[in-house]
Amino acid sequence: MPEGHTLHRLASTVRRTLAGQAVRSSSPQGRFAETAALLDGHILTSAQAWGKHLLVGFDGIDGQVHVHLGLYGTFRFETVVDDVPAPVGQVRWRVVGGEMVGDLRGPNTCELMLPEEVDALLARLGPAPLRRGADPERAWRRISRSRTSIASLLMDQTVVAGVGNVYRAELLFRHGVHPYLPGRDLPHEVWLAMWDDLRALMRRGVRTGRIETLRRADEPGRRSQERRSYVYRRAGEGCRVCGTPVAADVLGGRNLFWCPRCQDTDTLIE
Repeated sequence: MPEGHTLHRLASTVRRTLAGQAVRSSSPQGRFAETAALLDGHILTSAQAWGKHLLVGFDGIDGQVHVHLGLYGTFRFETVVDDVPAPVGQVRWRVVGGEMVGDLRGPNTCELMLPEEVDALLARLGPAPLRRGADPERAWRRISRSRTSIASLLMDQTVVAGVGNVYRAELLFRHGVHPYLPGRDLPHEVWLAMWDDLRALMRRGVRTGRIETLRRADEPGRRSQERRSYVYRRAGEGCRVCGTPVAADVLGGRNLFWCPRCQDTDTLIE
């Protein structure tokens, strides 16, 4: 599933290529046809990301289009020189402006939300590390009172908005935190360090378009085909720091990875 940095890059692309233009809007697949027709010819005014959610605004339209890509969704943009190409595959929503064409395929959600519905959505979300002014103490109030594992809390979008499976695994490793540590047993200073690190990692992801979590000293050789992560999808391989085989489990239906030594189980408080 795309993580928060992907949605921020997407919002930036929409603003840079389509904002201020009257766009053509359609739903080749048909599942968004009525709303797409309503938007057709209106000026696209805004695009912003909140965690894993994209909100797109149009002049003269009450509300915003809410997109959640889910596990398989993509929203791809390309430049066209002459004629707009025919859509390929199941395109839920197509937006065309100037020389740009954006095709949304396979999203979990694509809907027009009224202002009060947008407000309700944002009220449910936890602080998003990539949003200016996001307050880590809001998340901490939930974490510090919870018996739930920190690994589960990090994936709960009502606690922190935008974290997915990769950032979760890598962030916990970088701070030596066992994934099954109850939230209430996580020291406050460790949470603040994790938050600052998460913001920096996600900002790097926005710049590069990739999740990059390795410190320079731990990078494999430039020509190495080895996965460039500390523990994510490295079950059974040696930890980059201590050599211990990376452990794996399934938590809440998602794969979980950690180093049993660097993220010592002794940190768990029974």
